[in-house]
Amino acid sequence: MSDSVSTVPGTAAGKQGLFLLTAAGVLWGTGGLAGATLQAFTDVQPLATASYRLLVGGALATLALLLMGRLRQVPRSGAALRRVLGAGVLLALFQAAYFMSISFTSVSLATLITIGSVPVFVTAATTVLERRAPGPALLGAVGCGVVGLALLVQSPGGSGSGTDTVLGAGFALAAGAGFSALTLLNRLPVPGLDPLGITALGCLAGGLMLLPAGLVTGMAFTPTPLSLGVLLYMGAAPTALAYLAYFGGLRKAPATAAALAAVLEPLTATLLSIALLGETLSPIGTVGACLLLGGVLLEYVRPRAG
Repeated sequence: MSDSVSTVPGTAAGKQGLFLLTAAGVLWGTGGLAGATLQAFTDVQPLATASYRLLVGGALATLALLLMGRLRQVPRSGAALRRVLGAGVLLALFQAAYFMSISFTSVSLATLITIGSVPVFVTAATTVLERRAPGPALLGAVGCGVVGLALLVQSPGGSGSGTDTVLGAGFALAAGAGFSALTLLNRLPVPGLDPLGITALGCLAGGLMLLPAGLVTGMAFTPTPLSLGVLLYMGAAPTALAYLAYFGGLRKAPATAAALAAVLEPLTATLLSIALLGETLSPIGTVGACLLLGGVLLEYVRPRAG
């Protein structure tokens, strides 16, 4: 995630930023449900679903940047090309593993583990790269995340067989690792290339990278108003619009407000999957989910070292 300088929360711009971040989190939370719905009404497989989401979302986000005149600012340099391709690889890994996880477990479990594992991976990588031990607050956030992940994976009921749960959890962790790597990569700026441009073009690149696998595993489907509507929604709302809202909100809201988007995504996915798909969380799983969300929240609101 980007570490943008933000405005004061009580101002009109700050309130608009909070609204945009809230919208981003809620929209992101509908992405897994949209993909599961597309697969339920067609023969589209998980890798193809990931490719569709990245291609449609990337195309719409790139079109928005073009209309705003921001594509003219993208540098034509080797560094920019490498960054976009690197983002494409990581976005492809993130989305492919995420939808594979959903196919083995559920939307709620896949989203909770994917997003909840990100602070753990980022902290571990940062500790190794910077050779600096994390502080007590960060260790508390990571501890909550690790315990929450363990409880979620071991919770009975609602997630299929034990083997499916293990496979689904493994793919979700791979998705979390991919997103974590993307987060760390975006902390290294490329002159003239902003995070939104990287994400939009990276989505297109990642979608193209997944296209051969999607075609092999099953990408074709009979177009109907419902299937086309779900496909367009999956690319537009939880992808293009969500990223536009997120990066727009980061420029206006306090940096700690990014916790809204981070927590609302798995919370929205869980509530929607329970209400619309009949998914359930056991008491143990509910405790794990609360710890996981608490760990994510702590990661964003803890004091930052100057």
